[in-house]
Amino acid sequence: MVLLDLGLPDLDGIEVVRRLREWTVVPVIVLSAREQEQDKIKALDAGADDYLTKPFGAGELLARIRVALRHQAVQQAGQRDSTFVLDNLRVDLAKREVFLNDREVHLTPIEYRLLTVLIQYGGKVVTHSQLLKEVWGPAYANQTQYLRVYMAQLRHKLEADPARPRFLMNGPGVGYRLKFD
Repeated sequence: MVLLDLGLPDLDGIEVVRRLREWTVVPVIVLSAREQEQDKIKALDAGADDYLTKPFGAGELLARIRVALRHQAVQQAGQRDSTFVLDNLRVDLAKREVFLNDREVHLTPIEYRLLTVLIQYGGKVVTHSQLLKEVWGPAYANQTQYLRVYMAQLRHKLEADPARPRFLMNGPGVGYRLKFD
């Protein structure tokens, strides 16, 4: 669990939340003197699980920590045996490991998140905007160039012939999908 104050000397706390979400699902509780609703929305949209405004009581903080740990335990219990298999591609969602032809493929946190979002949508086309929001956050909803670059990287790592993909398909002008058939 991460307890994070937004007022850091070197880096804004919201950026810290975004960076944490690139590689971990650990619960994040923001502790801040910032009381504005917009600050709370930004922190939660960036990936924080909870937001507590200073001053607060120790009892409330401990209760929120217990809630976050309960949610994490439920989430982990549901993921214990969660392995996605598609032909020669295997993704162990609990261990965050990807295998192609039984050889581990090292993905960046963004590539991994992109792949898991496509898995989550079960073969349906996911719009560019939706992928950008879910992988990078709401502030990136129109940054399609990010998506193109990372999809190309992911295809090079997972497709035998990236120019003629079997799994990572375009929905022309709309988005991408993971082809299940």
